[in-house]
Amino acid sequence: MITFSARLYAVAQVGADTQGRIMDVRRMKMKVCLVGEAAVGKTSLIRRFVLDDFDDKYIQTLGTKVSKKELAFPKPTGEGPLKVDMTIWDIMGQKGFRELLKEAYFYGAKGILAVCDVTRRTTLDDLDDWIEGVYSVTGKIPIQFLANKWDLRDRAEFGEAEIQQVTRAYDSPFSVTSAKTGENVESGFESLAARILKERPAKTAQDE
Repeated sequence: MITFSARLYAVAQVGADTQGRIMDVRRMKMKVCLVGEAAVGKTSLIRRFVLDDFDDKYIQTLGTKVSKKELAFPKPTGEGPLKVDMTIWDIMGQKGFRELLKEAYFYGAKGILAVCDVTRRTTLDDLDDWIEGVYSVTGKIPIQFLANKWDLRDRAEFGEAEIQQVTRAYDSPFSVTSAKTGENVESGFESLAARILKERPAKTAQDE
């Protein structure tokens, strides 16, 4: 026969276990910025990552657009899952606009997705200026290079060897991506998030 005190103890234990599971989940806010010239596919990459969708009609980004997605990672300390609330900032791909609003746009960014279009060599060459613009506000932060429109690689003006020459200067990885097919899009975003977490282990247990 189960006594009242035993039932009360069991309820208390269930409550404690539930609270423990809730407390084991940590959340971290993470702002990342996409940079690159106009029409490299920044907005399409975000749309594919957040909504798993693609629209081949080009719509120029006016000003900035902010999207959000929640990611889950194992916590480095092993205390439970880590939820990452990623805010993804998309900026109009015009240098004049970048200079005008770079303080507001880049401030607080924890990582950069540097996007080029494999069918236009100049978009790769111009990434240096975009990255230095971010660094002037944030200092050095993790970068993930995305060589987009890989579905059009038969028209590519550069290949992986040229991409590596650029990324090596920043000691950063790259992915060839296609917003149209979804190839490597999710893994590219998640790779950047994982590197940010690795470089900021002391801050992952608290909201920022």
